[in-house]
Amino acid sequence: MKRFGPARIRRFGEGKLEGYSAMQFVETSSITLHFDEEKNRAFIDIFSCKDFDSEETEKFCKDFFKAGKSTKTVLIRD
Repeated sequence: MKRFGPARIRRFGEGKLEGYSAMQFVETSSITLHFDEEKNRAFIDIFSCKDFDSEETEKFCKDFFKAGKSTKTVLIRD
């Protein structure tokens, strides 16, 4: 995936809902991230019009964020 422009990272919300969200456009679509600091969780959505290896991508994300565990859902659109 080739990024397009800089990532947008913002902290917003109130109380327990305050946290970081980020978005990175890529040439084939986008990646969005949302962080739940209270429960120490990250939600990563990768949308691409081009095929990619979801196993490799999950491993990269898990290693990068030093996650103890991960859950993956893959939706293939026609």
